[in-house]
Amino acid sequence: MAMVQFKIILSLFLGFYLILPSIRATNVQYCDKKGDYAVKVTGVEISPYPVARGKPATFSISASTDEKVSDGKLALDVSYFGWHVHSETHDLCAETSCPATGDFIISHSQVLPGYTPPGSYTLKMRLVDGDKKQLTCISFDFSIGLASSLADS
Repeated sequence: MAMVQFKIILSLFLGFYLILPSIRATNVQYCDKKGDYAVKVTGVEISPYPVARGKPATFSISASTDEKVSDGKLALDVSYFGWHVHSETHDLCAETSCPATGDFIISHSQVLPGYTPPGSYTLKMRLVDGDKKQLTCISFDFSIGLASSLADS
C-alpha cells in the first residue's frame, strides 16, 4: 500500500515538473570585475529554462542603485559558442519603471525565431544613462533547448 502511494506521489511530482515551465536563476558576471558600477545586479531569472525556440522567453534582471536613473539604453549582445550573433538596443524605461532608484527589475521578453539553433549562448548587457555614462555591464549564459513551435505546426 505504501509503495502504491509513493508511486502516485512520484508520478504527480514528475508530471507537474514536466508540465510547468521551469524558471532558472543564472550566475551573473560583471564585465569589469574591478569596476565600480552605479547599478548593481543581484541576479537574473530566465523563464522558461531552457529557452524554447519560437516561444516567449523572459529575462528578469534584479538590480539596485543609489542614483535616480530617469532615462537610458539597454544594449544587448548575444554570442553563440563564442561567436557574436545578435545585437539590439532598448529604451530602459520600456523595460522597467522610470525613474529607477533603489531596488528595481529590468524585464525583457522576446520570442526567438523557430530556426534559432539550440545550444549555449552568452548574453552581455550594458546599461547606459541619457548622458551615455555606463551604469553597469554584465554577462550570463543561457541555453536554448531543442523544443520548437515548428514541431507544433
